[in-house]
Amino acid sequence: MNVLLSIKPKYVEKIADGEKKLEFRKVIFKSGNRPDRIYIYCTSPVKKIMGYFTTGEIFEDDPAELWNRFQNLAGIGEKEFFEYFSGKEKGFAISIEDYNEFDDAIDPYDIIPNFTPPQSFCYVDKDFERFDDVGV
Repeated sequence: MNVLLSIKPKYVEKIADGEKKLEFRKVIFKSGNRPDRIYIYCTSPVKKIMGYFTTGEIFEDDPAELWNRFQNLAGIGEKEFFEYFSGKEKGFAISIEDYNEFDDAIDPYDIIPNFTPPQSFCYVDKDFERFDDVGV
């Protein structure tokens, strides 16, 4: 199983630069469904699939504890972090392992009929790996 995550351009850049080592989420994948790969859809104005990473460890905790543990790996400021998790009692941090940026970003609208970007994430099947041949 693989996943497509929507991520804002400024954070995609920080992932590519190696500054952002964790991706934070309010909701996570179904129990027992740990994705092999997480593809990155860079949101507007880019609107392209930029690459993928291997899923590392997934941490679940109170947002304040996640911040205390991982702020040096977050690639996000404290204010933005806590605004994102406002009102939430738990959050998730996905460790980004082996990021692979595509040589040419993929326009999913050209390849996937009726493509709709996920609000947060969506599951994709193994056929999605065909992008690896297109982009890397």
